[in-house]
Amino acid sequence: MAKVENKVSRQELLELYDDLRVTDVRDGLDWVGLHGYGTVHHEIKPLFRTKVVGIARTARYLPFEGPMTTKTGDEYTEWVKWYYGNVCTDDWNHDIEEGDFICMDVAGVDVGILGSNNTLDHKAKGARGYLTNGGGIRDTDEVILQGIPVWSKFISQGMDQGRIRYYEKDIPIAIGGVAIYPGDVVVADGDGVVVVPQKYAVEVAKYAHQELSGDKQGRRKLYEKLGWELDDTVR
Repeated sequence: MAKVENKVSRQELLELYDDLRVTDVRDGLDWVGLHGYGTVHHEIKPLFRTKVVGIARTARYLPFEGPMTTKTGDEYTEWVKWYYGNVCTDDWNHDIEEGDFICMDVAGVDVGILGSNNTLDHKAKGARGYLTNGGGIRDTDEVILQGIPVWSKFISQGMDQGRIRYYEKDIPIAIGGVAIYPGDVVVADGDGVVVVPQKYAVEVAKYAHQELSGDKQGRRKLYEKLGWELDDTVR
């Protein structure tokens, strides 16, 4: 299959995928021959049901090798400040743009690298959602209340220190069996997450819209037959 290069802007891509569901995008990938690619493993689940479309911004973290400090109390407080400033940094945070979908390879570590505070900071900068291959998320009651979309393997309690360290950003990563490159299109909803390589994004969207349109038309007729009021999913 010939490679198709993407010739549209970042904003045009976001608009192109705005109305599409995960299933539509999955179908679009099939239509261009990528049957075995793009679907993030179903073990990665949403914190709550919502829908997000964004552009992948990637980062990789590794397990902390130690040695772990023996400090406690106030000394531990000071060590934690050092840890966040030197070991578990978030260099990618300074690069966030409107429309970013933050994709974090955390090596499957059980750690709450995302929480109620830092996700709000990222949201203010334009981040739309998060995808991790570990725990990655804590403070979940507040995160849900704040409407921060997260897809992760599980929920975590622990803070970062002694568990994980920052490694690199803006590089290819793998989550749920899918390679994710900076600039790829990420679509996530209650059906999971699907990733579209940037170079195929326009062509995939064409056939995804074809499938969405057919679905809407068919369901609209059934709504009318049932006497149901039309909603946004069939208009």
